[in-house]
Amino acid sequence: METSVSRRTGPDRFEISVDGAAAGFTLFVDHEGRRIFYHTEVDPEHGGRGLAGEVVGTALQRTVDEGMRVVAVCPYVKKYVNTHEEFAGHVDAATPQMLRAIPRQG
Repeated sequence: METSVSRRTGPDRFEISVDGAAAGFTLFVDHEGRRIFYHTEVDPEHGGRGLAGEVVGTALQRTVDEGMRVVAVCPYVKKYVNTHEEFAGHVDAATPQMLRAIPRQG
């Protein structure tokens, strides 16, 4: 199983592919120097392989490398940053203004 993570737009997301086929993603919106992660999903047929952790870990590292702060709204991303102390100094709490920046779904 070969995986790769790439940044995509429409909507903004980091997407993980397995053997060249999209398998999951984490959605974000950039707002005032912060990257707000608000939803993560892995296709059910690819579940249980650690793909959510791989896409989120890569997305967070790239965010930090770009000099941006992380805001974890997505429950999975919240759990991830709470269990990976290397990101502890890069996370900000969500404010009402940040929450309003999240695109409406549906």
